[in-house]
Amino acid sequence: MTDLPDMAPAILLHTPQLGENIGSAARVMRNFGLTDLRLIAPRDGWPNPAADTLSAGAFEAGVTVSVHEGLESALSGLSYIYATTARPRGMEKPVVGGMAAAERLKGRGEGGLGQGGVMFGGESSGLANEAVALCDGILTYPVAAGFTSLNLSMAVGMFAHAWGAVVDASEPAARADTVGGVGAPASREDLLRMYEHFEGELERAGYFYPPEKTPVMKQNLRAAFARGDWTLQEVRTFRGAVKALALGRGKARIMRDED
Repeated sequence: MTDLPDMAPAILLHTPQLGENIGSAARVMRNFGLTDLRLIAPRDGWPNPAADTLSAGAFEAGVTVSVHEGLESALSGLSYIYATTARPRGMEKPVVGGMAAAERLKGRGEGGLGQGGVMFGGESSGLANEAVALCDGILTYPVAAGFTSLNLSMAVGMFAHAWGAVVDASEPAARADTVGGVGAPASREDLLRMYEHFEGELERAGYFYPPEKTPVMKQNLRAAFARGDWTLQEVRTFRGAVKALALGRGKARIMRDED
């Protein structure tokens, strides 16, 4: 197969525990042309000698590792992210299998819509709801209903294989959106700032009540927004609308002139 590093999605491991699983994940990533590995709060830190043992030289062969304390840093630069989970989460997000996820991410990359990513949860409990809420879609595998547990590196391997198969298949047509234009996808940083802006105004308006339900209410709002596949222009328009509402009626024209 041909490597496509410019459009290949990132693999994110959220709170991974075992260095052996990180090394095995890197190995299978490199087998299928994936090289961007992002670790979010790895339990045993990084670098980890146990990962080297099972990587079979994947790190020397091109797999790069970045370590992040939190989600915001890890999601930087990614335009579309799948969360891998087998459990119902009560979130209205598109649910796809490995091939469909790989095809969408490759198509977005070819169309100039930016790099995508696939996030996997740690060995003990999978992905937390707040992590899933920040993703655009859910990736799930057709595992047996009574036994859904997959080893972390095996789960990465299943997507990596799907990516390799899609790369070897015929190339899809590029989308018409252009980088930097009105159709350009919003960056993850732009989306997070939009969430925080909107939530801040809702807090000032007393929307989050009772206080103990605030985290769940924010999670539901972010999950709804994440389904939108926002463009940069849409984010700017929405934030402008939030500013206008916050300033009050009659001041929106002044705000627009100042922008």
